[in-house]
Amino acid sequence: QVQLVESGGGLVQAGGSLRLSCVASGIMFSINVMGWYRQTPGGQRELVADITGRGATNYADSVKGRFTISRDNAKNTVYLQMNSLRPEDTAVYYCTVMALRPLPWGQGTQVIVSS
Repeated sequence: QVQLVESGGGLVQAGGSLRLSCVASGIMFSINVMGWYRQTPGGQRELVADITGRGATNYADSVKGRFTISRDNAKNTVYLQMNSLRPEDTAVYYCTVMALRPLPWGQGTQVIVSS
């Protein structure tokens, strides 16, 4: 059974930074594409970034140049470094295993960016 545990969210001022972490279990982590999604109240979940097992990355246009996704296969952990945060980045952030259907979700981690 896949388990995903996100952490690292919090309250930050605009322009600040946060680093999110997600520990995955129940999968062969190193071969799986991992992704970060976010969801605003009343909004749909949107893909923020994903990363292949070998480290190839993909980003939503809204976060390019500000966010960096990375992973440590030895620790079964995927990270999201978020810099130059904006109020519109406020959301609950979730990681997932991109190849699985339905996409599995953890509890998420809340990010609030104040202006």
